[in-house]
Amino acid sequence: MHPLRDASSVRDVIYIKKILVVDDDKNICELLSLYLKKEGYEVVFAYDGSEAVSQAKSENPHLILLDVMMPVINGWEACKLIRQFTSVPIIMLTALDTTENKVQGLNIGADDYIVKPFEPVEVIARINAHLRREEQKENAEKAPSHSEMSVDNILINMDKYEVKLDGKIVPDLKPKEIQLLFFFLSNKNQVFSREQLLDKVWGYEYYGGTRTVDVHIKSIREKLNSPHNKWEIKTIWNVGYKFEVK
Repeated sequence: MHPLRDASSVRDVIYIKKILVVDDDKNICELLSLYLKKEGYEVVFAYDGSEAVSQAKSENPHLILLDVMMPVINGWEACKLIRQFTSVPIIMLTALDTTENKVQGLNIGADDYIVKPFEPVEVIARINAHLRREEQKENAEKAPSHSEMSVDNILINMDKYEVKLDGKIVPDLKPKEIQLLFFFLSNKNQVFSREQLLDKVWGYEYYGGTRTVDVHIKSIREKLNSPHNKWEIKTIWNVGYKFEVK
């Protein structure tokens, strides 16, 4: 592992947060503790899956770093049990690096997946990113609702995550498709690059590629196809996309 690079570059969290580190390798726990405490986090530990569940209940951490291959119960089972009583971010931290392992972790309730050996600054950056998102969710819940938007024959209600086209609810829209469509309606007739859309809708911490934007827009076009549309999500070649009202 490389020495810790400038920690201030990833120091964005203002309030003291508690991190639960779960790993049966105490050397890894001590290493993560060193970096986390430098970032101003409070750190608690668990060294097997059963203890992880108990600590998650008693300590109420803001985020959990969870190993997979552990004694008593493994990280998969611990994640399932923890998800029964808390929705705090869980980052799997493990040497299991196949796509199947990553998909399994995300499907049982993990929010992120980091493969060992890891860069400590990447772990810190991902923790900061997840905690920022949690704070944004909390602030959004407290803020007054400005969640309804309509243009032409489209009506979007973000409280209900519901889209109506020609007065009828559009079924099977994914949450990110609704968020992307809401952003377009809020910024009609403006051109955005794929990178800008990733930043505005997925968040700048998103680690996927710009192809994701193309896939979501293709799906929106198919699901909201109507002869009554006086708008289109227009491809601006070599630039990006624009929600154009005719």
